[in-house]
Amino acid sequence: MIYAGNFKTNHTRSSTIDYIKELNFGLKDKKAEDKVYIFPPLTAIDFYRGNFTIGVQNAYPIESGAVTGEVGIEQLEEFNIKTILIGHSERRELLNETQEFVSKKFNFFKERGFEIIYCIGEPLEVRERGEKAVIEYLKEQFIGIDIDYSNFMVAYEPIWAIGTGRSATVEEITTTHNELKKLINRPILYGGSVKKANIAEISSIDSVDGVLVGGASLNSDSFLELVLH
Repeated sequence: MIYAGNFKTNHTRSSTIDYIKELNFGLKDKKAEDKVYIFPPLTAIDFYRGNFTIGVQNAYPIESGAVTGEVGIEQLEEFNIKTILIGHSERRELLNETQEFVSKKFNFFKERGFEIIYCIGEPLEVRERGEKAVIEYLKEQFIGIDIDYSNFMVAYEPIWAIGTGRSATVEEITTTHNELKKLINRPILYGGSVKKANIAEISSIDSVDGVLVGGASLNSDSFLELVLH
């Protein structure tokens, strides 16, 4: 299983240092085949060491240059960062990242060998129209994406389940992941209010290869409960 923790706009450099210390202590008990990823805010990126991978939540598709408020390859290379989240619904919805820009970003980082967690998901009004509508909506989020790239995975995150406390049902996750497996031969993570109460049933679904965790990843103890369940 793959366990990825997305801190979003939470934690500082100081609190992330403490978190990593606690995480490292707990990860000594994890299964050897499981993989752990942590995505702190950019200001908390540092040379962390342990049985996990540090990635960034965002970067601009540029080596370096005049893009105020963004970071590019030059800044990521300083910390040997080669893993990135792309396409998260909060960037699509709140920051107006279009599919054209998301695919441009994906292919830029693909060409530089980055490991990419590529996020897709549907709003509630699409889910309420049924599974066929959901899959058609999700297919559009692969426009311009090189699905044959060997170093990426998909994170399916229904927008209506992110930060709401409401997770998709086992049936909904199973059906959607099974359909996605027909489209793409890559690991598929589930994200959307993953927590201690539902990690066992979510991780038992054959087509779920891992989880992308938001709120439950902010505390090292609660995140470790998921990894070590």
